[in-house]
Amino acid sequence: MAGPDVSIAHSPAGAVAPTPSFAELVAAFTRIGFLSFGGPAGQIALMHRELVEERRWVAEEDYLHALNFCHLLPGPEAQQLATWIGWRMHGWRGGLAAGLLFVIPGACIILALSVLYALAANLGWVAALFLGVKAAVLAVVVQALLRIAGRALDTGVKKGLAAAAFAGLFLFDLPFPLIVLGSGVAGMLIARTRPDLLALKPAKGGGTLPPNPWRTTVTSVLVWGAIWAAPMVLIAVTLGQGHVLWQIGAFFSQLAIVTFGGAYAVLAYMAQEAVQGFGWLQAGEMADGLGLAETTPGPLILVTQFVGYLAAYRAPEPFSPLVAGLLGAGLTTWVTFAPCFLWIFALAPWIDRLGQAVWLKGGLAAVTAAVVGVIANLTAWFALHVLFARVGEVEAGPLRLSWPELASFDWRAGLLAALAFALAFGAKWSVLRLLAVCAAGGLALSLV
Repeated sequence: MAGPDVSIAHSPAGAVAPTPSFAELVAAFTRIGFLSFGGPAGQIALMHRELVEERRWVAEEDYLHALNFCHLLPGPEAQQLATWIGWRMHGWRGGLAAGLLFVIPGACIILALSVLYALAANLGWVAALFLGVKAAVLAVVVQALLRIAGRALDTGVKKGLAAAAFAGLFLFDLPFPLIVLGSGVAGMLIARTRPDLLALKPAKGGGTLPPNPWRTTVTSVLVWGAIWAAPMVLIAVTLGQGHVLWQIGAFFSQLAIVTFGGAYAVLAYMAQEAVQGFGWLQAGEMADGLGLAETTPGPLILVTQFVGYLAAYRAPEPFSPLVAGLLGAGLTTWVTFAPCFLWIFALAPWIDRLGQAVWLKGGLAAVTAAVVGVIANLTAWFALHVLFARVGEVEAGPLRLSWPELASFDWRAGLLAALAFALAFGAKWSVLRLLAVCAAGGLALSLV
């Protein structure tokens, strides 16, 4: 299906260049896919430099407007922004190419690393290497927490929402979807009566709609809904709903719907369910997976592929472990990113209008504030499981508090964490350098 008229108006940065050919679009996003390190902030900045500043394919105002709307959607906002840019230029074909090229390089690398990780998980030197990685990841997560909190918590109401989200998860073990959806509803209600409490600006007039927007939206929902569901139908018919692949597909399909606020926000919920609910992997392995995702290009949410691989690898019947792991990783990636294409292709014709809705902005602002509390919970969870070998749970009425056994403190992990924080906050090292040095430190301490 053809996209909208792509003749974009002039922006403050200057005239926009003519629409590139499809081959030029593919070449540009292939380059972006291999260079998209640094999480969503780095990826968004990279696309801005490549597409807005250097090639001038997208106007500054349009880029920022679409980015703000992508923040409203579940899933990785940088990948969805790439999909929108491709759709804007070459319709569905362009959106599919840009979105896939943004993901495929990182997905292939994560898959290869997951295979190696599963094969070498019982080797002593690998455990020592990843002890340093976990310590570095703890510093990276704290950095993300402080960065997002400084940007998002600019009113008292937002700070209250963040505190409530942290308490709900850390003290009462409330379900993550309830936290996200409840915060969104609260934000929408507040925005209708007191938008100033969320620091919302007055809405401007909506943009014009392209021809037949409803037909495009309905077609997109039907087509991508079928694509999303296809592997689950096949698994249900051939393996049944008791198989681990069905559990993986159902869980990560649910996760795709509630993944507001980026990968860090959903990691605590994913870790809780994957470790305690399904028993797919150990607590420390989740930090290992995030460390792998931090060092590779592509969205950080690709850490879900690592989890899917290990889950299927360890319950492979009737396949071999390797084949089962590959199927689990592929299924996880499918149900994680197929919804992203659904959201963008269904809503792209409406972005100019919906992006101005105050009630939607209120919901987003509240969810973003709650995400700070979610990431704080993730930080506490990581710290407990990285620094202590044994973590128990204390229950008192509705309270369910995780508490470490102090005698199980790992001095090597503590030393590496101190090094990671010094390098991250003092020397301001990049993530890649930080991970490399801490991993080497883990190997060195294993000899002590």
